[in-house]
Amino acid sequence: MSALDANFFGNAIRTWFVAGAVFAVVGGILLLGKRLLTNRLAAVAARTATEIDDVAVDLLRRTRLYFIAVIALVAALQVLDLSERLREVVRWLSIVVLLLQVGVWSNGLIAYWLRQWAEKQGQDRANATTIAAFGALARFVLWLVLCLVALQNLGINVTTLITGLGITGVAVALAVQNILGDLFAALSIVVDKPFIVGDTIAVDAVTGTVERIGLKATRVRSLSGELVIFSNADLLRSRVRNITSLLERRVVFTMGITFDTPPDALARIPDLIRNIIAETPNLRFDRSHFTRIGESALEFETVYWVTSPDYLVYKDAEQQVNLGILRRFGQESLSFAFPTRTVVVTSGSSSTLASAPGAATVKPSPRSASA
Repeated sequence: MSALDANFFGNAIRTWFVAGAVFAVVGGILLLGKRLLTNRLAAVAARTATEIDDVAVDLLRRTRLYFIAVIALVAALQVLDLSERLREVVRWLSIVVLLLQVGVWSNGLIAYWLRQWAEKQGQDRANATTIAAFGALARFVLWLVLCLVALQNLGINVTTLITGLGITGVAVALAVQNILGDLFAALSIVVDKPFIVGDTIAVDAVTGTVERIGLKATRVRSLSGELVIFSNADLLRSRVRNITSLLERRVVFTMGITFDTPPDALARIPDLIRNIIAETPNLRFDRSHFTRIGESALEFETVYWVTSPDYLVYKDAEQQVNLGILRRFGQESLSFAFPTRTVVVTSGSSSTLASAPGAATVKPSPRSASA
């Protein structure tokens, strides 16, 4: 008996050499076939406008070496006489490797789908955030399913496991309902997009720029510099004003004119204000009216729009309008009213009238006038 016929782990050494040769041949053929097919498809994909061949090339490139090695190993073990336990181990190993490779291929398909979605939606920060969130969710579901399939093939009763996890999940959900509320609120923010990272928002008394939208909280950098952290659930329950989405700004102001102004001069005031606003860039006049006879002034209400959402443009235009009103009213000899009070002092049969700034008008009663 030659040395090649010696028994080694239940098989002749000659048989082990044959198995090694099968492993090398099958592995070499698969590696060479992968390289040739990838190069050929890549050349074809470069000349065509369709994307199916591009996806095929990407999936071929994602084929891992361990997957090819396991295929070659399974082919080589067919010529060997192995124990049932060892064959079961090899079967489990093959299933795990196959599922890993399926996960890699599926991840490539998810990446392709997300890329197509991003191209259709355009380069937008909100779309990028939504796509990233859905990508993470799709990958989580993919690997969860693959893990369940692997456990099922390894002999673990997945149905019982899922039932147990369901009961446990209910208990955990009740214990961490606030955290889950913030998690679903984060998902709502990502999908509905009331604001995105980089937007300037106002929440209650806080105004600032959104820096990060997390699973638990949203971070806002306030105008005064500090970082304000909002719980996602609390944030959605608040009245959020998205200042970045402003298209125009509406400005309303009221001014008071003195009572001794002639009616003809009062009638000219709306036109004066209209002309001042029309001469100011980035403004659109809405209305100006003599609205009320107040206690110490004749009140005019004016409304105009700033056609730019930029805050500095808004404040510059407001300043220019205010200065224009002061200059034009000075030229027209129109006076702004201030609160006054007329006090009647009665002494015997005579009365004295005194006016004081900041006071309401007090008129003599018929009894005091006749006294």
